[in-house]
Amino acid sequence: MDQARSTISKIFNGEPHSYTRFNLTQNMEGDNSQVEMKLSSDIDEEVGENGVGDNRNHNSNRKPYVAQKLGRTPKNLCFMAAATLLIFIIGYLLGYLVHRKKDLAPTCAASVVRLDEEVAHETGAASLMDWDDVKKLLSHKVTAANFEPVFREFSSANHRAGSPEDDALGNKVIQKFKEYGMKTWTDEHFVKVQDRPTSGSNRVVFKNGNAMHPEGFLSYSATGQVTGAALYAYYGQESDLSLLQDRSINMTGRVMLVRAGRISLAEKVANAAKMGASAVLIYPDATDYMNLDSIQLFGHVHMGSGDPYTPGFPSFNHTQFPPVQSSGLPKILAQTITTNMAASILKQLGGQDGPTGWGVLNKLGEESDQITVEVNNILTEKKINNVFGVIKGFVDADRYVVIGAQRDAWGPGFAASTVGTSVLVELARSISDMVKNDGFKPRRSIVFASWSAGEYGSVGATEWLEGYVSSLSMKAFSYINLDGVVTGQKGFKVAASPLMHSLIESTLNEVNSPNNAGTLFSRFAKGNFESEVLVPLKLDNAAYPFLTFSGIPSVSFGFTSDKSFYTFFGTELDTWDKLNLATGNQVSQLAEIATRFAGHMALRLVHDHLLRMDVMKYDKIIRTRVAQINGKVKAVQRLQPKRLPKDLTMQWLMSASGSYSRASRNLATDIQNSDLEDIEMCRIINDRIMAVERNFLSPFVSPRENPFRHILLGSGSHSLEALSVHLDALRTDNPEADANLFRNQFALATWTIQGCANSLAGDVWSLDNEI
Repeated sequence: MDQARSTISKIFNGEPHSYTRFNLTQNMEGDNSQVEMKLSSDIDEEVGENGVGDNRNHNSNRKPYVAQKLGRTPKNLCFMAAATLLIFIIGYLLGYLVHRKKDLAPTCAASVVRLDEEVAHETGAASLMDWDDVKKLLSHKVTAANFEPVFREFSSANHRAGSPEDDALGNKVIQKFKEYGMKTWTDEHFVKVQDRPTSGSNRVVFKNGNAMHPEGFLSYSATGQVTGAALYAYYGQESDLSLLQDRSINMTGRVMLVRAGRISLAEKVANAAKMGASAVLIYPDATDYMNLDSIQLFGHVHMGSGDPYTPGFPSFNHTQFPPVQSSGLPKILAQTITTNMAASILKQLGGQDGPTGWGVLNKLGEESDQITVEVNNILTEKKINNVFGVIKGFVDADRYVVIGAQRDAWGPGFAASTVGTSVLVELARSISDMVKNDGFKPRRSIVFASWSAGEYGSVGATEWLEGYVSSLSMKAFSYINLDGVVTGQKGFKVAASPLMHSLIESTLNEVNSPNNAGTLFSRFAKGNFESEVLVPLKLDNAAYPFLTFSGIPSVSFGFTSDKSFYTFFGTELDTWDKLNLATGNQVSQLAEIATRFAGHMALRLVHDHLLRMDVMKYDKIIRTRVAQINGKVKAVQRLQPKRLPKDLTMQWLMSASGSYSRASRNLATDIQNSDLEDIEMCRIINDRIMAVERNFLSPFVSPRENPFRHILLGSGSHSLEALSVHLDALRTDNPEADANLFRNQFALATWTIQGCANSLAGDVWSLDNEI
């Protein structure tokens, strides 16, 4: 520009030049535009420097002629003034555009935080939308009054998976998404499920008495007929069966009677099968199901999720896999019976008295108490449809949080599916309206999903995960489950990935409890968030496969009663009236709070520049597990030196734990030291955060044999929990314990943790790999 000013000065001083050339070039990476001016004298100098003598002489000879042409006539002076004004205007406009571009460019700096610190305030993804404004908008959009008409619209007396009623509800959901201006699509699967016999029935006979024909059933039970001695086993938990073992009771071939509740139906059957039982009868005990003597129970007993006949891969119609079954399918019979049926059996049992607290009718049964169980369930193929809608992000549209709810149910399923579906639709409406009418611009996308076949074990959701595992990897960064968000009003429980605990705690402090009686945190956490609110994420939760199969940080939550479970789940009495009784006619108000809680978490995840996930949370968990294993290894080496020699060292597992600890701390340091004005830098840091959960999936086991591969929260021989159990078996010199197998599992778990630490560290030259 100095050259330009000099040239302009020469023009007004009368020094002649033949022409002026402008070259406007735009930096392809979005940097400032540049203005290049070439004047004829500059060109002469450049040519001269290049040593082209003829051209230099030619230009010198032209100068007198040019000077004569550019004399100071009024016409030429006007022309020069106009040219000068034009140059000034062009320069001004270019400068304005460049600075405006910088002002509007999304940056990360305002939202950079240490992952182990709380933040009082952050700017939003959109330059005009503050986080406080986002919260206010959502609270204005979501009201209790909106829910009653939505409940009525999505209520149905019968909408089992794959039925016309289920499809009709799916069409209603997708039509709502379209009305909100969302892009929609469907996902079709052909799954195998087990239903009760269309002709005939399942049958239970006690001591050659009258046959009992329960209407309820357990999908995926083994079929056939067995006869065995009855054995009362309380709730069928491992601890209950251990008490029976302590009494030297032979459980092989027995037909166990167990109460419903406390653990899943599948776990009860799996526990009984481990003890050699031939069948399991599950009933609703009067102490848990008051005044429901004839209630029928429905459920499934697959110790897993998804279609058990396509384990680890999707149930698409065009797949040509050979016949295969999930290892989680039971090999013994399982059937539900009513309270009255169970009472008629229990009162006739002989044998030993049961342990204290096992109930009034607590005889355990003896060999003469013979029961015949016949299960005739039929395996059928059903077409199911998952339906989706998406609100696309404005910066990282290919990264998304998924919010999902089960749509099907055994009966009315009001608490099981209607409330969750209504919350899903209302949340989609509210956020869509914020984007269309209020100027909210999420950085990342939000996918809304309505799943089918949830009652058979999260089949629709799991098949979607299996079908699109490559597409979802490093793109879906969180899952929010809306199943069972309202089953009571006296408690509030959350099960989630540790990465999301800080987000959950801050959300509890931002969302008011029902009737504005303080925040959810002040009402339910009671000063101890972890013990009062957090609960383990269990196998029968729809969020479980997202976390432990796909490595997607997930959360499931809900208002609960003072009981450990909602008694009407899995029955045909799960109605609006029953839920109103359980909540004091507060269903709509509680649904509003649940919607706001889910909405706050989702909006925070798509609003902030850095994902609100705390990688430091896993550091404490890993160190605790490693310390437990270390203590048990030393105990085995002391008590059973032949089973576990001294050459097995804890050094490398401890080193891997230390590597993760340092990597998680270094990430916070990297955030502080990085130039986060750059959108790409935000994306790189978020990628490191997103990879943590996925890298806790053991790469050394098959998803088909061990689908829940998460070494900290999953299940299987690869998990740290399994290592601890194996050490207990070695310490007691259990003949089934295998020291070589333990060492192999130990080594693979060590490297899984180290691999996660390596990924979190970032670039390959930043690895802290002392192993």
